[in-house]
Amino acid sequence: MKKIAPLVLAAALAAFLAPQAQAAGSTFPTPSGSKPVGTTIKVGSSGYDGGMQRFYGTGDLGSGGQGEDQGPIFQLADGATLKNVVLGAPAADGVHCLGTCTLTNVWWEDVGEDAATFKGTSSSQTMTISGGGARKASDKVFQHNGPGTMIIRNFQVDDFGKLYRSCGNCKTQHKRHVVLENITAFSPGKSLVGINTNYGDTARFSRITVVGDSSKKIAICDKYQGVTSGEPKKIGTGADSTNCLYKSSDITYR
Repeated sequence: MKKIAPLVLAAALAAFLAPQAQAAGSTFPTPSGSKPVGTTIKVGSSGYDGGMQRFYGTGDLGSGGQGEDQGPIFQLADGATLKNVVLGAPAADGVHCLGTCTLTNVWWEDVGEDAATFKGTSSSQTMTISGGGARKASDKVFQHNGPGTMIIRNFQVDDFGKLYRSCGNCKTQHKRHVVLENITAFSPGKSLVGINTNYGDTARFSRITVVGDSSKKIAICDKYQGVTSGEPKKIGTGADSTNCLYKSSDITYR
């Protein structure tokens, strides 16, 4: 029998294992360039196309910590669209949406305080995140402070605390809704959604894939008793017919 050289064998083994290793985590795009941001970029109704550049904070926006008073890299006015953007580190408080807005193909390489925060005042406003992904979020990816509905579709998240959180202790509370469609979540992570059932929040799920979590430690939908001061209390988790709306067939583990 012909002997196989050790180096040839090692190369073959590496080639066999490489696809498996790649499949274990999220895949992010390569930025077309880098752009430092020292002052929040304000986006109006004409929208902003970042051309897949990496935007990162400097100066007052140069923190990647968890401070609640940080400014965003981008601030979107009611009706604004942000697309083809990579947020690098430090990312400060990411993106603020002041009303109805759309984020298309936006990526967060290293989430700072939050990736994006939904503000505004209208119960009919909608924030839509279409495509893109986020990773390294020690706490929240998407924070929902105002009323309305957040839609997250065709999105991937990797190494995260919560993908979505309805504000647990905002001074002014609202009924909030979130819709998750075609989401891929890579372990480690704590929960996909946290909502306040006492304010009538709802969360709807479809085509959710959780990767690398065979013990099912990542919660799909956590329920809280929201407050206007102090800390919210977690009161449950899992599907029901009122607030956390999904079936077992909506969640796939691999």
